[in-house]
Order: sequence, then C-alpha cells, then structure tokens
Amino acid sequence: MSRRTDDGDGSRTRAAGTGARALGTAGLAVTAAGLLANGLAYLAPVLAARQLGSADLSALATTLGLIAIASVPGFGLQLAVAVHHAKHGHTDTHRATLLTAALCGSALIVATPLLIATLRLPAEALLLSAVTTAAIVVCCRTLGELQGGQRFVRLAIAMGLLAAGRYGGVLVGLLLGAGLTGSLLLGAVTAALTPIGLAALTRTADPATTSAAPPLEAGRIVTGCAAMLAMLVVSYVDLFLARQLLSADDSGAYAVGTVLTKGALWAPQVATVLALPRLAQEDRFSRTVALAVTVGCGALLILGSTLAGDLAFRLAGGPHYTHLGTFAPLFAAVGALYAVVFVLLNGAVATGVRWPAAPLWIGSVLLAAVTLSTTPRTIAGLLWPTLGAAMVTTLAMAVRTWASTPARSGRSDPAPRTAPDRG
Repeated sequence: MSRRTDDGDGSRTRAAGTGARALGTAGLAVTAAGLLANGLAYLAPVLAARQLGSADLSALATTLGLIAIASVPGFGLQLAVAVHHAKHGHTDTHRATLLTAALCGSALIVATPLLIATLRLPAEALLLSAVTTAAIVVCCRTLGELQGGQRFVRLAIAMGLLAAGRYGGVLVGLLLGAGLTGSLLLGAVTAALTPIGLAALTRTADPATTSAAPPLEAGRIVTGCAAMLAMLVVSYVDLFLARQLLSADDSGAYAVGTVLTKGALWAPQVATVLALPRLAQEDRFSRTVALAVTVGCGALLILGSTLAGDLAFRLAGGPHYTHLGTFAPLFAAVGALYAVVFVLLNGAVATGVRWPAAPLWIGSVLLAAVTLSTTPRTIAGLLWPTLGAAMVTTLAMAVRTWASTPARSGRSDPAPRTAPDRG
C-alpha cells in the first residue's frame, strides 16, 4: 500500500514538473515573440530615417501610427475570442472577424479626405493602410483562438508571423529603395498574405465542440475593443498632454521618458497572456500569480531606474537626456502601475464585469482636467499628476476586482479545456 501511494505521489510530482516546464517553455516563446514584434516596430522608423527624406519619413511614421490605432479593435477581438474559447471551446467566429476587419479598414477609407487635409498624407498611403489594418484584425482572431486554447507555443509562432507580415514588407521595401508608397505596398501585400499562414495553426479544432459552443456575442467583441482602446488611451494621454502643455524641448524629453513607461508596462505582459484562459474560468490563483509576477517585474524595473536613471535615459534617448535621470523611477512607476491595471482589466473582461474599462476612462479624463487647469508647464509638473492618476486608477481597479470576486475560500482550480502545449 505504501509503495502504491509513493508511486501515485511520484506521478503527480512528475506531472507537475512536466506542466511547469511546458508553461516555462510557453512563457519564453511568447516573450521572444513579443520582443521580435517590438524590435521590428522599432526597426521600421530607424531604417526609414536612413532611406527616406524628412517628409516621407514623417508620412511613414504617421501612417504606421494610424495603422496601430486602427488595429486596436483587432486586439479587442483577440481578447473576446480568447475568453470565449477558454469558456466554451472553439466557435465559428469568421463572420464576426470579417465584420470587424471591414469596419476597421472602412474607417480609414472614410476618413481619408479628412486625414489628407489634416495630416497631409497621400491618398494611396491611406488606402494601403486600410488593407494592412484589415489583415491585422483578421490575424487577431487566430491569436485569440490559440490563446484561449492555451496553445501558447503556437501562439508565439503566430505572433512572430504577424509581426513579420506587418513590418516585413515595409522593411524590405525600404531596403530596396522603393520609397514611401512602394514600401507601404509591399507591407500591405505581406500583411494580406499573413492570415493564410496563420490559418494552419488553428486546424485542430474539434467539429463537435464547434457545433455545441454558443456563438460569440457582438457585445463581447465591443467590450474587448473598448478595453483595449482604453488601455491605449491611458498609456498615451500624458504624452499627448506633453505635446500640448510643454515646450518643444521639454515635450521631446518627456517623450524619451515615456519609453521607460512603455517598457515597464509591456515587459511583464507575458504573465497576462498565459493567465487569461484561466482568468476566464475564474481561477483566482492564476490571477494572483499573474499579479505577483507583474508587481515583481515592476519593482525590479523601478529599482533599476532608481540606481541607474542616467543610464536608462541614455539608452532611451541618448546622452543629451542623462540629466533627467532623477525622473526615471517615476516614469517606470507609471508603467509598472498600468501593467497591474492591464492584468486586472483582462481579468474583468474575462469574468464578464460590466464596464470593465470605466476606471481607465475616468482616470484619463481626470488627468487631462487636472493638468490642463492647474499643473505647472514643466516635466515634473506633468509627471507627478500622471503618477497620481496611475495610482488612483490602479486602486480603483483593485477595489472593483475585490468587490466583484465571489466570496470563496481556497484555491480555485477548474480543469482547463486544453493543457498548455509545447508546440
């Protein structure tokens, strides 16, 4: 009897070790894919600065920014699909995906006359941007299915393919000297081909599960889109205010500081990616782990910025900004707080909380109202209210999460529909 018990304990230990290794592999893969995507996004304007004139460089940077903004609903779609898949299994979401993609692409086309007049962009650049945006949104559906099914290694591959399709054509066009329009054309072509490659990664769905699962409601997609849009706004509102309130030199310096903010915000995002399917199943233990990893990562970045603030600004913007090193831990703290907000926001969407992004919108409006009416027009005068808004928003999200969590004791550990995979 004792031997049988030992064997059972050993089997559970080996299973736990195998699961931990698989999750570790998945985490490394998703992290690598995120670094690849951010690296390609950074490389595009750097290479463009060496290949294009100033006017075309500005147009390309603005166009890539418009694509990033117009693609936000796609990542809201990914969130909605991932949560629905984690709860109910695979569902046919082709129609919802095509509708979302068409709306995002059409929005750019409809806004073309206005964007031509206000941003002085060529019409062909905006039309190509619409194609790229629609393709990105279509790809986000695949990302959501893989994430919701906890197929994280394949999710990482899909993220890498999407990054390559999104920026690869533009980079090749720049290297070939194709100019602004030619580079955007190659980018649109590679982006349009990317969904075909990603489709192969989701051909493992069970038809029986597909037919039994309830359809994905449009309201869930709208909620996911609003949440991702709120996260984008709250993480950029201070940068927009700096452009409005500060001098040109101080605005540029503040923009360099926000590089540290974005680094602290997105560095621990892998924890949220891995935890989301379990959050959809109301697994409080996974939420606690994701928050612990995020808080720990943020604390390390704040500490590093405190000890080496001059170096942080040198790496972010060059030697001309090292005198701002004392502000480095404040910029990092803003990003670290919003990283916690991102975890809580995903958890709120996953568990069906009403108006999950409301604290983010309120925090953004309050920050704008305070800074526009009372803040001194200095870097410190904007940075301190921004940090205060981040603290208030984080506290509001934490209180609402605590208030909306069912009173249960012990660890919630529902059986997942799909175990984390290795490949």
